[in-house]
Amino acid sequence: MGRFSNKVAIISGAGSGIGAAIAARFCAEDIAGLVLLDKHAAGLQATAEDLPANTKVISRVLDVADEAAVVDAVEATFDTFGRIDVLCNNAGIACSRKLADEQDLTEWQQVMAVNVYSCVALTSHVARYMGQQPSGGAIVNTASVAGLRSGAGGNAYSASKAAVINFTQTAACDLASKHIRVNAVCPGLIETGMTSPFFAIAREKGVEHRLGERCELKRAGQPQEVAAAIAFLASDDASYITGQALAVDGGNSASLNMPGMKV
Repeated sequence: MGRFSNKVAIISGAGSGIGAAIAARFCAEDIAGLVLLDKHAAGLQATAEDLPANTKVISRVLDVADEAAVVDAVEATFDTFGRIDVLCNNAGIACSRKLADEQDLTEWQQVMAVNVYSCVALTSHVARYMGQQPSGGAIVNTASVAGLRSGAGGNAYSASKAAVINFTQTAACDLASKHIRVNAVCPGLIETGMTSPFFAIAREKGVEHRLGERCELKRAGQPQEVAAAIAFLASDDASYITGQALAVDGGNSASLNMPGMKV
């Protein structure tokens, strides 16, 4: 029996990268039911097809920034399984690298809608069901090292991930009395669809070995490594952990990590 053998989980951004890795990890630990959310139908189908045939899966193609669609998906989850034990707010988009005096508010609104507002909406509506369960539940948000310090992402993206970290803390305080734990992971450089252009350019130039050289482990990470951390925070093994932001970044955030600062 795995850690999730009697549990049901919702994963947003499940069509690729970290989201797909979370789904695979939960299945490896005998998850009872999965609800996969993503805007891209092909990605959702690919994730579902890679899961064990006996896994009970619901796939929903939706825009997580659409609250009405989120409410419908959450209600369908409860109607189908009768419970919701885990929520992984993993959906996210990147932004341009424009400087502070070149910002586009339309881009900011799009990034905030997907990265922050969807997290708020899913947490709010899922927590209403989790709060009715004696066992409560666990929510894990995918933030980023970009939310911890500058230099790891564009302005809008970094601000959105800082907001996710802060919301993780406030939500943890709000929901603790209902036995709902809320934590976040802060991935560093992970090879996903979002970061694939960086990896492609590095491979083309023959400098792939330099990716991740500014972190202590001297390499980029893999989605499965982030999924393992998320599975821990979502499990009962983390029963006394809430309101925390766990960096999964190969040690990147452990130092100033600026050029010329380390030997």
